[in-house]
This record gives sequence, structure tokens and C-alpha cells, in this order.
Amino acid sequence: MNETADPPWEQANQRYLMAALGRVREALASTIARAGDQTTASPTQSAQLALEEARDQLPAPSALDTLCAAFGLSPFERGVLLLCAGLELDSAFAALCARAHGDLRRAYPTFSLALAALPDAHWSALTPVAPLRHWRLIEVGAGEALTTSPLRIDERVLHYLTGVSYLDDRLRALVEPVHAPSELPPSYRALARRIAEGWARAQPGQPQPAILLCGDESAGKRAIAAAACAALGIQLYALRATEIPQTVNEREALARLWEREAVLSGSALLVDCDEMEGTEGARATVSFVEAVRGLLIVSSREPLRARTRAFIRFDVSKPSAAEQKALWHSTLGSVASHLNGQVEAVVTQFNLSLQGIRAASAQIQHSLSDERPAAGASLWEACRVQARPRLDDLAQRIEPAATWDDLVVPDLQRQILREIAAHVRQRSTVYDSWGFAAQGARGLGISALFAGASGTGKTMAAEVLANELRLDLYRIDLSSVVSKYIGETERNLRRVFDAAEEGGAILLFDEADALFGKRSEVKDSHDRYANIEISYLLQRMEAYRGLAILTTNLKNALDPAFMRRIRFVVQFPFPEAAQRADIWRRIFPSDTPTISLDVERLARLNVTGGNIRNIALHAAFLAADEQEPVGMTHLLRAARGEYAKLEKALTDAEIRGWM
Repeated sequence: MNETADPPWEQANQRYLMAALGRVREALASTIARAGDQTTASPTQSAQLALEEARDQLPAPSALDTLCAAFGLSPFERGVLLLCAGLELDSAFAALCARAHGDLRRAYPTFSLALAALPDAHWSALTPVAPLRHWRLIEVGAGEALTTSPLRIDERVLHYLTGVSYLDDRLRALVEPVHAPSELPPSYRALARRIAEGWARAQPGQPQPAILLCGDESAGKRAIAAAACAALGIQLYALRATEIPQTVNEREALARLWEREAVLSGSALLVDCDEMEGTEGARATVSFVEAVRGLLIVSSREPLRARTRAFIRFDVSKPSAAEQKALWHSTLGSVASHLNGQVEAVVTQFNLSLQGIRAASAQIQHSLSDERPAAGASLWEACRVQARPRLDDLAQRIEPAATWDDLVVPDLQRQILREIAAHVRQRSTVYDSWGFAAQGARGLGISALFAGASGTGKTMAAEVLANELRLDLYRIDLSSVVSKYIGETERNLRRVFDAAEEGGAILLFDEADALFGKRSEVKDSHDRYANIEISYLLQRMEAYRGLAILTTNLKNALDPAFMRRIRFVVQFPFPEAAQRADIWRRIFPSDTPTISLDVERLARLNVTGGNIRNIALHAAFLAADEQEPVGMTHLLRAARGEYAKLEKALTDAEIRGWM
């Protein structure tokens, strides 16, 4: 016995759609016959039989039946949709429409034609709130009246009926597909499973609460959302909150368009609010979230407050240290054995996202595949590169060039600086392995105050520490942080600290007394909010896992609350003659030609190391222009220029015996 295999769904769906169009075509023919008073036999059952036969051959529900059920179309609305589809798919429909209208120029469907030709007609199907127009399944063209205006099926809906699925062109520029990663840390898998199980338990037809993923780990939130959707066989798309229209009409149109697409393609939407700023953007986002129904996930650093939409909130942080270590070994594979234990070191220092770990692993594997030395693109350096992008947009990165040999400070200050480096290197051992972190997160941040006059070596000391610890050094531009607008300073500080967390970068708040001044007595609202800003900064400094360095020329200007919370205070004194002589010995690079320089006489110049550098650099330019080695004559001219800039008199005692 020969068995005939069931036809593929696409072929069966096409056959069923054409059979359904056949019934509408018969209805049009009957309308034409009635209008001409033609005598016809009893209604034929051939179209109905063809439709039933085609339905029996479907291995799964047809696109037409699925769409009608999803949008709740009545039999009449289904017929209107098919009438519009027939014009695109069956060449006979245009002529039938023209004959039914009695006008060859009107070779298109209208509501009046549908009301006359299709069974179970009802006027409510024509309203804007009924499914056909609410979901933009059909479009009403220009005309003198609603019932006589031409109707056209939406192109996305037409292709869906034929079995062709794609993302609507109007959404393609706004949303992007998010795919589930091949591997997730256990904590992320658990969150994804809870989301998927919650959606699976929801009652059909009941509104779904939106999922709110909070925290700074953007890549992790996306991965969790995509994994939850993948578990249910749902495609996830992401829409950035910055793309949501500000006008009500455009926003409502986008919401309806997405809801329709979600039904047609079986998709969920992730609204990414992580980069959202400003109250106007927040209002538009909340309005959009409240308008959209269906499976919705919102990713936001802070909780999003909606009036009419229920949220189920999950807080997402970066993978734990143990999870990061496992991810490193998994992504590096056999390469991990060539890294001499660097994995444990980078987990201690860097707090990278899933995306950052994968990117750094790919960089290491690429360097090894090219047979370049692993040190040329070490894991540590790859992690530094991955941690930079967010902070590069917020602060100035300083390439540290100074070393311990370049730094001229008293022994006590040098010892404190070495202790600062030891605290940063060993914080994981003391906090985690020895249990200090278990006693509370307060006071775990490493902060240092560098106090002293300009040019005494504060910034150079920060460079030395960055070089010693192999960490990035960022100078914070206070003019871009401090704001006169209430709440803006805290927001800027949060962005800086959050961005720095990934790499534990060294943050240098230069001339910090402008920001970290004494908290004032509360006399008005501005004083109160200024004190709130300082309190917020204190909290972030205490929780920051890296090193924060504050420099000031006026130590006494700092708030006492800061002094209690600052772990190290390094006073950079004005250099004495012996220290100035030491600076002069190191100031000229080895390639600089010099002649007959008297360091002891140069040390009589009563200036700081920063001024000494300015003088040496100026003298080098003078000598180069004269095509001579740098000599005392050039240095004297340069010193006079520097003193004039300082509005300071160059005394005879300082330059006696120079010539």
C-alpha cells in the first residue's frame, strides 16, 4: 500500500488560503448576479468543500486561522480581510470588484461592497477600534466617504497570510534581534528560568505583568531576557528607549505596530532604558510601556515607575567571582593553560560583563593563533581595554609614564604610597579570603588624599601608582560633574563610579576641594541639596572597589566627614634644596644634550617640581633654537620667564654664581 505523505505546511497553507479566497470570489459573483437580476441555480458547495478539504490537509493551523484567532476577527471581518487579500493574490478580483460596483474605475474593495457581498455583515467592523483598523490589518484610502473609500491589506499582513514571515520594515530600523548566548552563569540561568516559568504559568487571555530587570549590567540583562524567551521558543527584540517617539500619536502608532508584530512573529520586546536620560524621555518610555501589551521586558538601571502596568522586578548584577572564573576558563579553553595563573588575578581586579569576558578571551586567542608572544596581548591588558569604553566618555585617561625613580618625595610619603599600592593589590585576600567583606560593605573602598601646593608631585604620584598596579588612571573633570541642577551632580558621579567599576580604575579628582568642600549649614534648599551630593559621594567612595585619589591645595578646606572616611592622607611638602637638586638631576631625558649644568646652583631656585619641569622644558626649546646644548644661560632665561609667570622676584641669592 502506498502512503501519501502530508504536504509541507507552506504548500498546505497556500492551498487553504486560495480556497478561502474562492469562497469570497463566489460571494462577489453572487452579488453581481443579484444586481443583474440573473437567474442562478442554488448556491454551489464547491468552494466550501474545497476549503474543508484544504483544512484537512493542514499539518498545523493555517496563517489565516491563526491571525483571525489572535486578533479576534469575526466571520465578516475575516471576509473583509480576504476580500482585500484577493485583490493582491487573484487577478479575477479586480474585475469582480469593478462589476460589483458597476464602475470599471472602481476595481478595488470597499466597505460598502463588503457589507453588500459578505455574510454576517455588521457595521461595528468599520470602526477605528475594531480589529481590522485598530491593528492596521487593512488601510482605508482617500475617498469621499468611509464606505466608498478603497481598502487595501497591509503588506506585512498579506505576506503573513501566504506563509512568509519577516520583521516589519517599519520596525527594522528601531528594534534589533537579541539572541540567547550559548552559555550563562548559574545565577543568570536561574533568573531566566524564573521569568520563563512565570510566563508559562500565566492564564491565556490574561494581561501579562512586565518584567523589570534592574542594575548596571546591561549585557547580562539582555542575556537573561534572551535566554528566558528562547526557553519558550520566542524571539526577543530590543528597542532603545531613546528611539521611542515623544509625540503621543507616533508613540501609540509604534505600540500598536509592535503588538501586531509580536502576534504575527511570536516575539517579545525588551525596552532598553539603560542609557535613558531626562524627564521627557522617562515620560515617553513609561507611556509606551503602559500602552504595549504582550510579553514585555524592561531593562533599567533604576526602577521604572508606571501607574497602570504591573512589574515583576529582578535585580541583575555582574556574575560572581566564581562565575567569572568559570566563564574565563570556558571561553579561553586550552589557552588558559598558557596564561600562568593570570585568570585568578584578573578576576580579582576586573569585574567584566559576559560580553567583556568573551571579547577579552577572543583577543587573547587571536594573539596566540598568530604565534605572537602571549605577553604582547596579555589577559590583563586585554581586560583593561575592555573596561575602558564607558569611562573614556566620562573622564580623561592619563597614560602613566612616571615610575618610582621619577618621584622625589620624602621617605615617609614614599612609604605611604607603597602602602596604598599594597592595599589595592591585596584587597581580595583581606576582604574575601580573610572575611573582612562579610562584616559589611562600608569602609571597603580605598581612598587617598594627596594634599600640597601645585607642582609638588601629586599627579605624578598617581601616575606612579597606576604604573605600579598596571591600572588605568582617569582624571575627573569637575566642570563636567558638578551641576547647578538638583540631582544632576549625583547622576554624573554615579555614571563615573559605575563605569569605573568594571576595571577598578584609579580615579583622580584633581583640585577636589571644589567638590569636596565642607558641608554648609542648611540655610536654604540649595544648601540641603549640596549636602546630599556630598553624602552621596561619601557612600560611593566607601563602596568603590578601586582606588579614588583626591588632590587638593587646601587640605583644611575639606569636610571633616571626608577626612574620617579617607584611608590615606599624603602631604606633599614644598621641596627642600636637597630634593630640588635631586629633581634637577632627573629632569632632563638621557637624549637631551647638556653642558656644564650646576645642579647645586639650580637647586637654589625656590620652586616646586612642576616649576622645575617648566623651566627645563623652556630652556630645552631655547637651546634647540640656537642649536646648542642646554646650558646655564638657557636655564637662567627660562627661570626668569617662569618667575615672571608666578609674579615672583628672582633674587640674587638664587642665581649668584651662575655666570
